[in-house]
Amino acid sequence: MRIPYVDFKPSTESVKSSLIDAFQRVLESGQYILGAEVSAFESEFAKYCGTEFASGVANGTCSLHMLFRALGIGAGDEVITAPNTFIATAAAITQVGATPVFVDSGLDFNIDPNLIEPAITPRTKAIVPVHLAGRVAHMNEIMEISKRFDLKVIEDAAQAVGSTYYGKKAGSFGHASSFSFHPLKNLHAFGDAGMVCSNDRSTVEKLALLRNHGLADRSTCSQWSLNCRLDEMQAAFLRLQLPLLDRWTEERREIACFYNANLAECVFVPIEHSYEKHVYQTYVIRCKDRDDLKRYLNSEGIEALIHYPTPIHLQPAATNLGYQRGSFPIVERLADEILSLPLYPGMPTEHQERVVSAIRTFYGAC
Repeated sequence: MRIPYVDFKPSTESVKSSLIDAFQRVLESGQYILGAEVSAFESEFAKYCGTEFASGVANGTCSLHMLFRALGIGAGDEVITAPNTFIATAAAITQVGATPVFVDSGLDFNIDPNLIEPAITPRTKAIVPVHLAGRVAHMNEIMEISKRFDLKVIEDAAQAVGSTYYGKKAGSFGHASSFSFHPLKNLHAFGDAGMVCSNDRSTVEKLALLRNHGLADRSTCSQWSLNCRLDEMQAAFLRLQLPLLDRWTEERREIACFYNANLAECVFVPIEHSYEKHVYQTYVIRCKDRDDLKRYLNSEGIEALIHYPTPIHLQPAATNLGYQRGSFPIVERLADEILSLPLYPGMPTEHQERVVSAIRTFYGAC
């Protein structure tokens, strides 16, 4: 029995006819760039996230890059963020000429707010908390710090669409937020796509300009920029899936609950507190003998993955930042313990049971 880490077939099959209709609608409209589908999706997604405005972009990395530019973050500035996320977070900071300053995480994988203030310098302009794996970072504490030091907060919510913290949705806390609709995200395009959300009109208006070559109109370039537009066809596909997102999220949460109930004796499972709603973009356990367990699961046909085996501060690209092994002990410890298990909407019950059985067998039935 082969159990893939993710299988798009169950969710895609359920919307296949609607996808074809959306494709036909856009095809017949004759408008393929920044048309009615993008505008409608921006409004619908902003409403879903609880923000006033949204602007669609080509992908999650563009959303961060364009946001930093819209907020005037650039050469000589520092941006505090986490080292245990995908490289795009730090890369977007460097691409505007700023310097990523990393802070260790807690055992919940999210940035430790107690360590943010000591990392602030006169050059610090922003904090980028990453809502890792589908759980919102400790935004109450982070927002309080940002207000005291007059810093922008840009939420990297790429993995957390629909998650909540004290009743507020990911992406609605900071000055602005960044989302990715990569195919592995809970709300996904059939290709790449991204979004910026904010309650600040001027930020979104600047970003809308920057995503489109800096064009004020067809004939006037107000500033140099890139082509980072959200594709009209992808917007149409995302629109039809947005109303289904909460249902798919509940399926993810049910599978996570099954894993939690049956694996807690063997490994460290993600603990969900009463004030939060985890959306399990990835279901990540912490375990001893991680590499041996991964090899065993793979040999049994179970595709378990590691997100992410090498923290950003230990990547070759980060050498000039001056960090070394030991700089962030919790992040480095987690990198040796974490393992992501298969979890997706429509995952067959027998596959869930097989994953549990294999892990329990590996640890001697715990």
